Amino acid sequence: MSYATLEQLIEKLGEPTLVQLTDRDQPATGAIVVGRVDRALADTDAVIDGYLAGRYRLPIEGGVPDLLVDLALAIASYKLHPFTPDGKIKDDYGDAIAALGKIATGTIRLQIAGLEPTSSGSSGVQAIDRERPLTPESMRGFI
Repeated sequence: MSYATLEQLIEKLGEPTLVQLTDRDQPATGAIVVGRVDRALADTDAVIDGYLAGRYRLPIEGGVPDLLVDLALAIASYKLHPFTPDGKIKDDYGDAIAALGKIATGTIRLQIAGLEPTSSGSSGVQAIDRERPLTPESMRGFI
């Protein structure tokens, strides 16, 4: 299961940009090299799965949440660049990785089936009271 598709990348970056990023062969064909896009999308899926695996059951059932699609597009855009990308692509990638970190820790929760919350073993606050040294019996004569 992929979090983003070629069509979504074309919509985000535009076809001319994708041709420029993927058509690096000599001589250039002037078309999107689907193999390079597939590789970037597979790498993106691996990154996202790595963050989600500790908290959610994979693969995600019932469709990919829009937030994950957006994060996948940002990561794939970054991974398609053979050299250092411009500031916007870098910033979007950093924001996506930060958001995935928040998803992994539970700060951001996804509304998807198969939620496996990490538990500390306790289900709330527990107070343990010590034995009281001052009881009515030990205070006989003072009360």
